[in-house]
Amino acid sequence: MRARPQAVKSLSIFLPPLHEQKRIAAILDQAHDVRRRASQAEERFSGLGAALFWDTFVRDGLEDWPTVTVDSLVDRSRGGIRTGPFGSQLLHAEFVDSGISVLGIDNAVSNEFRWSGRRFITPEKYSGLKRYKVYPGDVLITIMGTCGRCAIVPPDVGEAINTKHLCCITLDGDRCVPEYLYYYFLNHPEATRHLARQSKGAIMQGLNMGIIKDLPVVLPPLAIQAKFAQRIHEVKAELVNITAAKSSADQLFTSLQQRAFRGEL
Repeated sequence: MRARPQAVKSLSIFLPPLHEQKRIAAILDQAHDVRRRASQAEERFSGLGAALFWDTFVRDGLEDWPTVTVDSLVDRSRGGIRTGPFGSQLLHAEFVDSGISVLGIDNAVSNEFRWSGRRFITPEKYSGLKRYKVYPGDVLITIMGTCGRCAIVPPDVGEAINTKHLCCITLDGDRCVPEYLYYYFLNHPEATRHLARQSKGAIMQGLNMGIIKDLPVVLPPLAIQAKFAQRIHEVKAELVNITAAKSSADQLFTSLQQRAFRGEL
């Protein structure tokens, strides 16, 4: 719909004195600056994990660290490395409104674990699919749809399984921590080269569990991995605070704008 020029001309608007306009503009400029700085801080902290990984394990990594495969790092007593149920093992019609969670691509597609559209199966259905159980700290990699995205299962995931669209890795905690494998898969040049070779140059196309199993992993001592993981947890905790501050700054700016247009500043 297009407004008629005559109708626009006849509109009454609130026009404070010039000095008052300048005062309001100064307040809004300050609020916008707070919002801008919060946004910049969020952006910096969002990339800090990858930068820490690069500095610790790529730039300053030691040549005598052994190279192993992902398959050698898994805890086979808890499923090791697996995809989810195929075909008639799990039908879409068997999803219900509550029960045991079923994790899929949407939970890992942003390279961090997020709850999206929730899917559930009944406890009875789960009893036949327990070999696909997902544990806190498991590393999820998408192998269908948007391939090559990665996430770590959070501690509060509850009882859950994964779909066939994910490769789920339960690590042997005495050899490798989830944070290291997560950042290694997404950032280490050796991982990038392996994936490119296996997919004949088309990175992240045709990713499957076999390729992930054979992925060469340069393995630092567990103590160094653990120290890195602790720093990642600290960064993420600070990022939560920064994100909350950015949200508050956005809300404040919007509120001030609305109050300014109502003549309430």
